[in-house]
Amino acid sequence: MYFDEWLSERLDRTKEAGLYRTVRTMNSAPQPEMNIDGKKQIVCSSNNYLGLANDKRLISAAETALHHFGTGSSGSRLTTGNSIWHEKLEKKIAGFKRTEAALLFSSGYLANVGVLSSLPEKGDIILSDQLNHASIIDGCRLSKADTAIYRHIDMVDLEGKLKETQRYQRRFIVTDGVFSMDGTIVPLDQITLLAKRYNAFVIVDDAHATGVLGENGRGTSEHFGVCPDVVIGTLSKAGGTEGGFAAGSAVFIDFLLNHARTFIFQTAIPPASCAAAYEALEIIENSNEKRQLLLSYIKKIKTALVEMGFVVKGDLTPIIPVVIGDAQKAVIFAKRLQEKGIYAPAIRPPTVAIGESRIRLTVTADHSVREIDKLLESFYVIGKELNMLI
Repeated sequence: MYFDEWLSERLDRTKEAGLYRTVRTMNSAPQPEMNIDGKKQIVCSSNNYLGLANDKRLISAAETALHHFGTGSSGSRLTTGNSIWHEKLEKKIAGFKRTEAALLFSSGYLANVGVLSSLPEKGDIILSDQLNHASIIDGCRLSKADTAIYRHIDMVDLEGKLKETQRYQRRFIVTDGVFSMDGTIVPLDQITLLAKRYNAFVIVDDAHATGVLGENGRGTSEHFGVCPDVVIGTLSKAGGTEGGFAAGSAVFIDFLLNHARTFIFQTAIPPASCAAAYEALEIIENSNEKRQLLLSYIKKIKTALVEMGFVVKGDLTPIIPVVIGDAQKAVIFAKRLQEKGIYAPAIRPPTVAIGESRIRLTVTADHSVREIDKLLESFYVIGKELNMLI
């Protein structure tokens, strides 16, 4: 009993701080309006930016592969889990990201941890952005290298730390491409210049940029016209499927295949998922209509919320953080949104800093103008009710 009592006490403290979390049950395929816990809600928190997670073309591709390859991969890629679809998708990713080669991981989280825990060595240092994703933080913790944190997209601070760390064998600058909680875009062009000046390597996690940024949706590298040493990403956001990847030189990919523990010891994603992801990249490469529509929605929402008087963070990305401040108040705001048929959960510490609790809105190309108008109207009404707006 002591074990459960101890955990119950810790959970009570979590509840008192307004940080208690529960899961919601989605009773339909990913789409703008879903049945959540038995109630219809307009979903404004999904990473399905291009609406591909329920696209018939991806479903058909997965279904065909499913009948040929079955439901699971049966093992790691180095034992029985490798199929022609894994290899086809890796070639597709490399072509899409304009790199020599790519390697699939079972998730973007595992890709970050695998790269950062295996690539930097003892005697090296990782320079990590203050707001990097938890998977980058965990990868740094597992690395034998030292880690230094620089202020969020602060190039002066980064350059200062590059000057201070010249005694190290190698230096790796690691950053998100688009930051998942603030929606800011990393100035990858400036980072690349600094890395060249101070002989450092650049690792960018393009999870939220892939499929969204750049003329052809190739991410921050295309957006800025630069070539970082390592690009990490996921297929589970704009790609609408699952799995993660690392892309770079052929030697780098060969190194990961032999040294990244999260690749070597992890069961491979099913071939059907690879087939769906391949189709998603085909769609992203060959059409920009959804990206253009998505951008128009982003501009409309951000402009309207700022004009209302809300504190809105981020650049022109599908992640639109509306800062509420207090954790309890953010929970109340999210609950009021749900009562109006809008699902956009509160984001609280430790995901964001204390005093920075927010409603993290995301928009997809599949949302309708009517749904966006309802979202904006609801924000205005709730903001007035909670005395957040003048």
